[in-house]
This record gives sequence, structure tokens and C-alpha cells, in this order.
Amino acid sequence: MNPYFILALAIVVEVIATSALRASEGFTRLWPSVVVVIGYVLSFYVLSLSLRSIPVGVVYATWSGAGIVLITLCAMFLFKQIPDLAAILGICLIISGVIVLNVFSKMQVH
Repeated sequence: MNPYFILALAIVVEVIATSALRASEGFTRLWPSVVVVIGYVLSFYVLSLSLRSIPVGVVYATWSGAGIVLITLCAMFLFKQIPDLAAILGICLIISGVIVLNVFSKMQVH
């Protein structure tokens, strides 16, 4: 299976878990809390599978950067948390960094 598909799956599961973390209200609500725990365990497991083929620096930068961008979009739509200009600029820099790392980096797995 394509390692970048596996990485994308880890990112999506992490974003679901993080969204549920907000909904768990400090782990006081059972089902969102269950989604958080299962989601993070599954996300880290799938993330570890992508490390078989992609360097750890690229995996972690992509996972965390894409996660930040996607969770910000979820927060906008689910929780009505609208980013200001500084946040939008920061997110654009994160996206740029992830693209540069993935397109131009020559890092390889050892």
C-alpha cells in the first residue's frame, strides 16, 4: 500500500480524535472520550506503518502540519472558531513548509 496513503489515513484519524477531544469536555463525556483514546492509538499505529518507507522527519512534519491545518478547518466549521489574519498567515506558512519538505527534500530512510 502507498505509504503516503497510510500517512493520510493517520492524519485523518488524528483529526477525528482531536475533534472528539474537544467534544469530550475534559473526558467527562463517555463516547467522545472513547473516540479520543481509540483514535489516538489507531493514529499512532498507522503513523508507525508509514515510517517503514518515509523518513521520520518528513512523516512527523507532514502529520503534524496537515493535522494543524485540518483541525483548524474543523474548528471553524464545527465549533465556530474563526482564525484571525495572523492565524491564517501561520497556517499558510505551515502548508508551504510541508509542501517544500515533501517536494524538494532528498531525505531517505536508512
